Amino acid sequence: MNTSSNDKNAIRLSLPLTAALLATALLVGACEKEVAAPPAPRNVFAMRVADASGLSERGFPGRARAGQEVNQSFRVSGPLIELPVNVGDEAKEGDVVARIDPQNYVTNLRGLEGQLQNEQANLTRAQADLRRIESVFKEDPGATSQTAVDRARQLRDSASAGVRSLQAGVQNARDQLSYTELKAPFSGVVVETYVENYETVVARQPILRLLDPSSIEFVINVPENLIGLAPYVTEVAVAFDALDSIKVPAEISEIGREASQATRTYPVTLKMAQLEDAEILPGMAGTATVVARPPEGTSLVGMQIPLTAVFTGDDMSKSYVWIVDQTTNTLSRREVELGDLAQFGVLVTSGLESGEWIVTKGVNTLAEGEEIRILDPSQ
Repeated sequence: MNTSSNDKNAIRLSLPLTAALLATALLVGACEKEVAAPPAPRNVFAMRVADASGLSERGFPGRARAGQEVNQSFRVSGPLIELPVNVGDEAKEGDVVARIDPQNYVTNLRGLEGQLQNEQANLTRAQADLRRIESVFKEDPGATSQTAVDRARQLRDSASAGVRSLQAGVQNARDQLSYTELKAPFSGVVVETYVENYETVVARQPILRLLDPSSIEFVINVPENLIGLAPYVTEVAVAFDALDSIKVPAEISEIGREASQATRTYPVTLKMAQLEDAEILPGMAGTATVVARPPEGTSLVGMQIPLTAVFTGDDMSKSYVWIVDQTTNTLSRREVELGDLAQFGVLVTSGLESGEWIVTKGVNTLAEGEEIRILDPSQ
């Protein structure tokens, strides 16, 4: 059977069209396939290591606060009738800085004192009656009975208990009356008042804030890899931003025993005396320069890292850490030599350089070359 020329032309035209449609279908199908997205960087905790043997001096930012500070409040409730201090006023230890109306407490005390007097009179009579009955019973048992003696002794004991109860009530009422006066627990400066005179206040409601600026504390935060050097600190000086070129000698007064979960630093409180030619005010920012010199051969000389940063491979005799490449944010495994256990971890004697970053948690779930993101780095 012969094919007409028109049919042949139609076949020749349909071949390129079919090829084009097929290519388009393949392209669309390929586009519809989901492209696998690269895994998101894993969040890790990391720290910068420091060489304790090379550390002689380091600065830590901080902020000043008063050596003593307190929010004062009454222990009783009532209308405020006296508030003789204002913000900025100085108060001496024992000065009355606020007073509430004592009338109700005076009335209560007087009432209890009257009851106590009556009960003391009852006790006196009961004691006299007991002595008399006991004397009669001793001289002439037939004139009275043991029951009468026991009853008299019971009345005496009851009156004695009533006196003790009322004495405690009177003492409590006196205490309540004394609490209507708010006195300064130390000499200082009033920096805040929270109420107005003639307001009715309740127990434990803040009335005013008192600071003692004669001694100053300065709080810094020390990284966990350096806190073990505290026993070897030889010198501390604080320079305040607002007091140009003045360095104030200080000493460590308190070291926190628990690191911050966010920054992995320990709060350290420094104490210093107020200056004679300038005044250090609470809230002033500054930098504490700390000089630490560990003795020769001390077990704290080296790079101290948390035990959670160390892991082993197939060879259990070798120890490794994950090094963070700060340029690419990727991990690489490195063998390290461990020394003695330290106060906050273990010492690394070789394999690390000061300033390098290492992962401190979850090290057994990481992989070589893995991309990471550091959480809460501590400097």
